[in-house]
Amino acid sequence: MLLALLVGGGLVAGYLLVDIPPANAAATAQSNVYLYSDGSQLARDGEVNRVNVPLSQIPLTVQEAVLAAEDRDFYSERAVDPKAMVRAAWNTATGKGTQSGSTITQQYVKNYYLGQEQTIKRKAKEFFIAIKLGREKSKAYILEGYLNTSYFGRNAYGIQAASQAYYGKDVGSLTTAEGAYLATLLNSPSAFDVVSHPQSRARALARWHYVLDGMVKKGWLPAAERAATQFPEPGKVRAAAGLSGQRGYLVEAVKGFILDREILDDKTLAEGGYRIRTTIDRRRQADFVEAVDDQMLSRLDPQARTADRVVRAGGVSIDPATGKVVAMYGGVDYTRQYVNNATRHDYQVASTFKPFVFAAAVENGSRTQDGRRITPNTVYNGDNKRPVVGGRIRFAPENEGQVSYGNITVTTATDLSVNAVYAQMAVDVGTAKVKKTAIDLGIPQDTPNFVVGPAMALGTLQASVLDMTQAYATLADHGRRTPYTFLEEIAKGDDTIPLPERTPVQAISREAADTTTSMLVSVVDNGTGTAALAAGHPAAGKTGTGELDRSAWFAAYTPNLVTVVAMMGQDPDTGTLESLYGALGEPRIGGGGYPARIWASYTKTALEGTDPVDFDLELQPGAAQLPTPPSWQSQPPQETPGDDTPSPPRRPTPPSGGQDNGGQGDGGRTQGGRDNAGQDGGGRNSGGQTQGGQDTAGRTQGGQDDGGTGQGDEGGTTAGTQGGTGTGGGGWDGGGTFGGPRPPSAFLE
Repeated sequence: MLLALLVGGGLVAGYLLVDIPPANAAATAQSNVYLYSDGSQLARDGEVNRVNVPLSQIPLTVQEAVLAAEDRDFYSERAVDPKAMVRAAWNTATGKGTQSGSTITQQYVKNYYLGQEQTIKRKAKEFFIAIKLGREKSKAYILEGYLNTSYFGRNAYGIQAASQAYYGKDVGSLTTAEGAYLATLLNSPSAFDVVSHPQSRARALARWHYVLDGMVKKGWLPAAERAATQFPEPGKVRAAAGLSGQRGYLVEAVKGFILDREILDDKTLAEGGYRIRTTIDRRRQADFVEAVDDQMLSRLDPQARTADRVVRAGGVSIDPATGKVVAMYGGVDYTRQYVNNATRHDYQVASTFKPFVFAAAVENGSRTQDGRRITPNTVYNGDNKRPVVGGRIRFAPENEGQVSYGNITVTTATDLSVNAVYAQMAVDVGTAKVKKTAIDLGIPQDTPNFVVGPAMALGTLQASVLDMTQAYATLADHGRRTPYTFLEEIAKGDDTIPLPERTPVQAISREAADTTTSMLVSVVDNGTGTAALAAGHPAAGKTGTGELDRSAWFAAYTPNLVTVVAMMGQDPDTGTLESLYGALGEPRIGGGGYPARIWASYTKTALEGTDPVDFDLELQPGAAQLPTPPSWQSQPPQETPGDDTPSPPRRPTPPSGGQDNGGQGDGGRTQGGRDNAGQDGGGRNSGGQTQGGQDTAGRTQGGQDDGGTGQGDEGGTTAGTQGGTGTGGGGWDGGGTFGGPRPPSAFLE
């Protein structure tokens, strides 16, 4: 009884003491200010976009969609629901995710009178204000206020602003389906925008269906109409004029960083009033933009060359010692091209992934199939379409230009980006170990197409430019990974928001990172990345060119600055990924061309006034480079590499054109041999009685000289995940037919 009296007295006191306050700052409009690292202003995220409308102008079905999403018993319930609040608190405390037990009345109080802070004090105020408001105001008044103050994403506050932002129409013209989608956004405004975050489309659609099903359950929508309702695709994002140029890309990347790490939630951030000092270096940001303009944009001529219409570029620069993002290039202009090329995840990284394979080899003390430790001087067979030995998946990748190199060292294979060597190395190391090393370096585990298999060595995963810069920064800092950040400080008034800890970890051994760096130095000095020498600083890097030449990459670093640059092809009208063939008047675009030149131009300017610094490397035993003889001549190809201490093989001539990708052609699809170029299978299905012919290993068309009547072992199963069902011994180049899609690896550098 005493406890009941205390609780009752507390409730009465709270009701009497808490008054309905005036509208909060967010309800009267406020902006966030974004600053460069030196404190100068980068951008404001625009005035709050809100147009209040009376409830009578909002279609009834749109109102009902919102109620179905947020509070289905709004008209029959009281202003607060203590049971729901207790249940939500319990679910949150027991790890079932953050739950909301708030009625629409409570949400309106939070939006209009209070704020988004998750504190007991704010919840207590919300509770008592909601009770008072429920006694003094009608349900229609509260619902109207809720619909006019709620945040829907795209800087839109209120249902009218949201209707314009997503569908380009006034709220009175919204359909039931469109209203249900806007109601869906209330749950997670940023994440459920299927245009800005296509990866969340499945979750957004599930929520949309939940809203419509709720309307049916409440009798607000006939089941037949519900069954015929199609998802209403929202329109493109229209950027605020104040976010033109690179400002919009930077602001959106910083906001994404804040939300992803739950420093603030999207509604709290949208409330405004925050001063956000970023890590972006104003001078280096300008240097990056100038480098892209000078080396690429100024040379585009879409009127004369149709291919120039599809050219895009993205880049990120990180200080490896601190993990701070000091510059980022997102695209030509945020108001003209909304998607940030530095953070998107729909282009393959190609051969910029290969260093991770070698780093995994050193980290795990890996050996070749015949027991030799893998070092930069280990000899592999680099023949075109050489079947990978020892893997469970039949795979025989094509080298760029279909060139066969014979026996070459790992260093030479890295300089020339030889696919056959790295596909074999991935199997020797263990593809699961390769993936683990890549994740340890900084590649997110949920990266699209991050599939374990020999083809991963050729970079079939779709990591962002930012992700790749993080991973290369780990190599640059001797294997120590410092999580990247865009933030120096967030403050609101006198309060400073705590930022997450970013404790550096030794992701891989210094020996593994430094030995990898030593080979990437050779790529810049002797291989496909020589354009980077123009930076005037010692550099280590790797080129890459993606499937069907849709992307071209250069990932490189000096001891104190890591930068990744990518060119991408995308149709500006349809958004379809396109090849870069013919762009800028070039037959093909490779990573060692324009991306490397942009990198060199930016790095030279960004490090202006600093002395060149050599790499301080601690190499694995046996990693010292052997002298290279002057004659570049191919050795006769052999199936089995030589011993661990061979006389240095002669360096082969690189393929013409300077490209180092897998090429446009369909080679590399034949997969000769079962797992050992026909050793295990032999005869009819294996493209050769023993090894598919000593010189070709089933490389072209089998035939009498190749010990068989077909190309490799493709009469049964194709490479990768294909599971072919063809007949005969043919391959993708001729003879036989196959089931499943064409594997992507042959198109990669």
